Amino acid sequence: MLESVLGELHYLVSVLLSVVLGFAIGYERKLRFKEAGIRTHTIVCAGSALIMVVSKYGFGDSIEADASRVAAQIVSGIGFLGAGIIIYRKHEIHGLTTAAGVWATSGVGMAAGAGLYIVAAGATVIIIAVQCLFHLNCKLFRTKKYFQIKICFVNGGEECGRVKELFRADRFNRLVIERKGEETVYHATLNTGEEFSSAQLQEIMAENPFIKSIERCDEG
Repeated sequence: MLESVLGELHYLVSVLLSVVLGFAIGYERKLRFKEAGIRTHTIVCAGSALIMVVSKYGFGDSIEADASRVAAQIVSGIGFLGAGIIIYRKHEIHGLTTAAGVWATSGVGMAAGAGLYIVAAGATVIIIAVQCLFHLNCKLFRTKKYFQIKICFVNGGEECGRVKELFRADRFNRLVIERKGEETVYHATLNTGEEFSSAQLQEIMAENPFIKSIERCDEG
């Protein structure tokens, strides 16, 4: 009886360790104001460890018991949770890194639940270190940001190339051509890697009379 109690206390230590490790990962996410913070990462890590403990030790020596069968469901279950974190807004995907972090945190919990304490602690350090490294203000790690511009201009032959040159764009994403009397009017949308201020846009319109209007599509 005493041996059984001591064994279960040992399993509980695994879950408690996963709480600490999940908290550490979640704290780093909280500092960056991400969708999933301390509570989410802690619960995911502890839950994964608990399921791993039950999967590995809860069925005794039964021949029909397969420890990997229950543990494998953690991966698919966390996948559904991660899908709920990822959203698509304003032509951009948000929450993808956070979802991947939650998925990796479940792996830390599984390692702790399986008794691989050094692996679990080492993986936590690696995950936090990678997150911090990729958030350094370094050009190598920065994701290129694009700004959307809607423009209306009169095209007489060379103006299309001139517009692309002004905004450093390779092509138009959307293009509507309209005939107004003797003029051919283009309504176009393009992406540019440079952020233009209102003063710059006014200057561009003043220097290029063929441009009728420019609209900068900022995120709401």
